[in-house]
Amino acid sequence: MNQGLSTATAEPATNGNAFLALLKQIKPEIERRIAARFDEKITRARTYGPAIAAMLEAARDLSLRGGKRVRAGLIAAGWIAAGGSEGTLEPAIEAGVSFELLQSYLLIQDDWMDGDPTRRGGPSVHAALAKELGGEHIGATSAILASDMTWGLAVETLMSIAVLPAERRLEVMQVFMRIHEDVVLGQQMDVLGKAEDVEAMHDLKTGSYTMRGPLSIGAALAGGSPELHAALARFAAPLGVAFQLRDDLIGTFGDHAETGKPVGNDIVAGKRTSLVAEAERLANEEERRALSQAHGRADVDAAAIAAATRALVTSGARRAVEERQRALCEAAAKELASIPVSAAARAILVGVVDALRVRPATPEARS
Repeated sequence: MNQGLSTATAEPATNGNAFLALLKQIKPEIERRIAARFDEKITRARTYGPAIAAMLEAARDLSLRGGKRVRAGLIAAGWIAAGGSEGTLEPAIEAGVSFELLQSYLLIQDDWMDGDPTRRGGPSVHAALAKELGGEHIGATSAILASDMTWGLAVETLMSIAVLPAERRLEVMQVFMRIHEDVVLGQQMDVLGKAEDVEAMHDLKTGSYTMRGPLSIGAALAGGSPELHAALARFAAPLGVAFQLRDDLIGTFGDHAETGKPVGNDIVAGKRTSLVAEAERLANEEERRALSQAHGRADVDAAAIAAATRALVTSGARRAVEERQRALCEAAAKELASIPVSAAARAILVGVVDALRVRPATPEARS
């Protein structure tokens, strides 16, 4: 799944960015509520023994370890865009907690599917539970059950927003379930590794629950009009793909402190990222050979990873992905110009685009 919008710092400087300022405002309360939701479930689980509680404790640890709460921030942005009060973010915060729990549920399963032992600078849930419970199989099984519990907690939290009228609650839940369906379809495309259109996969797997979905949930909470929903969807569509392209770039070229994963993790894991798709189109025979010697090879050494990474640069794949990512951000900025929202909401949405833009690599790194 995804990294965040900002880089390594848990509390990024806002630098006048209204969206990052909104994130900084709501993040502590989001995390307090995530902890409280898990603590309630863990207390009950402990009555059945420490091994039962261990699965929820591992999910809690992941959920509170380094997430930037981007989706919660986007829900608040959608709420404000639809006329919800900036001074009363309560419904948006509760929905944000639900979305962060959705993210944890997906990360737990994603790490198990990919065989990733680390996430956010610590052990993935299946790895932590394998150590805690004494075996890989029981660790994996318990992780899937932990993800099931986390998904249930996400739905329970969303349904507990008391101030919503019944018809609005139904609309919010329908949007939430469609997001879940989109992510599952996109994940299956990714698992099969046969996506003809990588961007279509990214739109389902990432765009649905990272950009389009949270904005739509926020607007639905505030009773946004169908016209606003459509406008926000047009704004979010290029950003969802841009988010994943940025994630691909960080996953290959970011350092360990930024990704929380080993250097070259995406290459070793054999992921068909946008970089790999571009390399398939652009690379020469030597570059293809360097990539094939590391891609999907668990026993590969650091030199082969470095050679594969260089091939993604020299082939022009990195440059192509960077340029596409920036073009998608520009497309979103153009869509934003026609959305009828308040000045405060517009500033926040501008901040989303600005936070997402990648800085181009230095000429030396791209040549």
